[in-house]
Amino acid sequence: MSDMRAALFDRYGPPEVLYLGRRPTPAPTPDEVLVRVRVASVNGGDLLARAGKVRLVTGRAVPKASGIDFVGEVAEVGSSVTGVRAGDRVWGLLGRRSGSMAEYVAVRPRQIAPAPKNLTPVQAVSLLAGGTTAVTALREKAVIEPGERLLVRGGSGGVGSVAVQIGKLFGAHVVALASAKNLDFVRGLGADEAFDHRTARLSELGRFDVVLDTVGTQQSRVRRLLAPGGRMVAVTIDFNRIAAGLATILASSVHGSGRIRLFSGNPGTELLTEITRYAEHGDIVPVVDTVHPLDRIADAHRALETGGVRGKHVIQVA
Repeated sequence: MSDMRAALFDRYGPPEVLYLGRRPTPAPTPDEVLVRVRVASVNGGDLLARAGKVRLVTGRAVPKASGIDFVGEVAEVGSSVTGVRAGDRVWGLLGRRSGSMAEYVAVRPRQIAPAPKNLTPVQAVSLLAGGTTAVTALREKAVIEPGERLLVRGGSGGVGSVAVQIGKLFGAHVVALASAKNLDFVRGLGADEAFDHRTARLSELGRFDVVLDTVGTQQSRVRRLLAPGGRMVAVTIDFNRIAAGLATILASSVHGSGRIRLFSGNPGTELLTEITRYAEHGDIVPVVDTVHPLDRIADAHRALETGGVRGKHVIQVA
């Protein structure tokens, strides 16, 4: 195959470092499949990688690619792969590498699953990273139980908006923090209560059995909201104060109750298939903020950094 279009950056910096370039189309190994990407979405990790906040992980080699999730069709199947055919409509995640904002990605079969039949690619990708993160955080890390009180910080964002829905699906009483303009939106997703994160007094919100933090700031203060036996799961930390953030998490595991659990997800086919089932049953609904063409990826990064989003900023690749 010839080269493909891809979102790239050659140096760390603001959204303007992103550009539409070309790189070789990946050739799948015998145990991989090649997926023609239709859409991807912008995630918080993409912003951190582009800004150089995780350069110890991403390294110095350039150009660097962007994007971790995708919806598309199988274009080619490796000789050792079974159960997948060319033309299958799939969705998936690249795990701990980037590069889904490109015309093609090569992945192992365990990284994909059939995409929801009832959703367009744009709708589907808005649920992908958020859905897998929310299920892992709430069910596997926090082990949430029906009737427990759940606080979702960042309830209108890409992860938070799906976590509100997953929390309700798991039978929790969901309280969400979001910007003032998004409170009705979050209630519409199923939140029992929603408060403006700028004006709400944390001390007046009550106690929570589970806190899901998608924001990363002031985690030591938020941890104090946990009831006895409460669990706090963080999907990010404040990378502007990374040392303090890591210190808070480490201290929480040593001193007292309410350890903060920090994790980086790497879901496989089983979890992806579960999210597909939720979407097809109408248990969770798409949360798309804006759709951007691939050559305007910088606009999507810029919009996500300003905050106050409603769901996902989606990149139309094909």
